[in-house]
Amino acid sequence: MKIVDAQVIVTNPGRNFVTLKITTDTGVTGLGDATLNGRELSVVSYLKDHVAPLLVGTDPHRIEDTWQLLYRGAYWRRGPVTMAAIAAVDVALWDIKAKVAGLPLYQLLGGASRERVRTYGHANGADLPELFDSVRARLAEGYTAVRIQTGVPGLKTVYGVHQGTAIAEADGVAGAPRLDQTARPVVEDWDTRAYLRHIPTVFEAVRNEFGPEIPLLHDAHHRLTPIEAARLGRSLEPYDLFWLEDCTPAENQDALRLVREHTTTPLAIGEVFNTVFDYQTLVGEQLIDYVRSAVTHFGGVSPLRKLFDYAAQHNIKSAIHGPEDISPVGMAAAIHLDLAIHNFGIQEYSGYTDRTHEVFQHAFTFTDGHLHPGEAPGIGVDLDEEMAAGHPYERAYLPVNRLADGTVHDW
Repeated sequence: MKIVDAQVIVTNPGRNFVTLKITTDTGVTGLGDATLNGRELSVVSYLKDHVAPLLVGTDPHRIEDTWQLLYRGAYWRRGPVTMAAIAAVDVALWDIKAKVAGLPLYQLLGGASRERVRTYGHANGADLPELFDSVRARLAEGYTAVRIQTGVPGLKTVYGVHQGTAIAEADGVAGAPRLDQTARPVVEDWDTRAYLRHIPTVFEAVRNEFGPEIPLLHDAHHRLTPIEAARLGRSLEPYDLFWLEDCTPAENQDALRLVREHTTTPLAIGEVFNTVFDYQTLVGEQLIDYVRSAVTHFGGVSPLRKLFDYAAQHNIKSAIHGPEDISPVGMAAAIHLDLAIHNFGIQEYSGYTDRTHEVFQHAFTFTDGHLHPGEAPGIGVDLDEEMAAGHPYERAYLPVNRLADGTVHDW
């Protein structure tokens, strides 16, 4: 069996997705997700101009060898563009291998370690009444764990709280990240001291309203210094968080030592990480509790499985990043991994627009707050190329964040 074609398909059924379709001489095809939110076309060029020519004529079953070729052979390693491109190839090859075997991908990863995959949903509101309504909506949808994001008094627009202008939210996706198809990024505002004063009162109110049982999560989204993150983690301890996510920019892995020393609130890190090297200190010293990388941005199924095995040695669990900018192709691959690995923690999932479900027809299902990848051979996703062509790419940006004096801050 040989690869005869590698095609890159860009579609926007509510937001931009980049999909790699690999075709073999026997007619078996595989799909991989290469979406890099807000920088999609950089990965398109990387795949079309540099990767696809290397794939034609090669054996699709040599997944590890192909991965190493694309990673080591380029000389320039790591980074989101490179790793998203490699991820698309890796997932597409696993899709092909599993289809040839006539098995769902999770069976090739060792079989199921659980019956279903627990998820958490996103709840948000500009104030407490809106937030409570959003939490009730997530619970009504079947979620058994909920991420809490809220407005901050004095700030007009903050991460995780939406005003109805997000593409996906306009199509009814709960808790959709804000991503506007405009010529310039949306500018959000920020005041760390106001945030640190406000957030503990929010969790106190949520616990009073919904009780102690429901697991609650919160995303600080990289906006705090290590000492600020330590303060927040300690102030949230009475409310028994499932985790505090991305409490500080973790490129400086040593900074998490300070946070860990000052709080027992569980920590989740890694959605912007691209390789295991970003985790070496965090995992080796057990400075976090959950690794958050996505299949799509970490180089695919192959390296993410290795990361989870490494994390398991240090009692750290998985928590694959799963926002709407991970296409159903990337989500399906994640669910297969979730089902197979032993140290699974939880899966982020907010659903997709109706148009996205039509363009990416998938075997995975969402029932009572849990996902299952289905039993279709491969990853279980088919792309309707004709329908995809009817939703062309549109330039879009994630927001940026500024302080009151205009200084650019971490978003």
